[in-house]
Amino acid sequence: MAAETPPITQQLVRWGWGVGLVLTGTGHLTVVREEFRSQVPPWVPIDADDVVLLSGAAEIALGLGLLVLPKERRRMAALTAAFLVAVFPGNIAQYRHRVDGLGLDTDGKRLGRLFLQPVLCATALHAGGLLPGARRR
Repeated sequence: MAAETPPITQQLVRWGWGVGLVLTGTGHLTVVREEFRSQVPPWVPIDADDVVLLSGAAEIALGLGLLVLPKERRRMAALTAAFLVAVFPGNIAQYRHRVDGLGLDTDGKRLGRLFLQPVLCATALHAGGLLPGARRR
């Protein structure tokens, strides 16, 4: 029996996440590397540049996985949501320490980013058909 094709919204969101993660991860390694370094909380026990490089590589891998491994979309979407949860403490630190970066230059914008994170997690889960009520094979 052939696998059921996911709804078009899931496919579009999966592609959006895939392209977005590849672009963001590439930015970590190149043009916005310094801005990302300034956002690594001081309590992280790894060199800030290493954190930026590793997280950029992870984003590229997740993005490529979402794009080129459609049969693994559930697993890749779950890993993407887990990644978003893993970086959330950094977003909290950016808000608490009032660190400007990547356009988040006011307390309101930084606070808004914190409330956006669950929405991002939900869209990542939607991309894999992992939300309640999603069509499954």
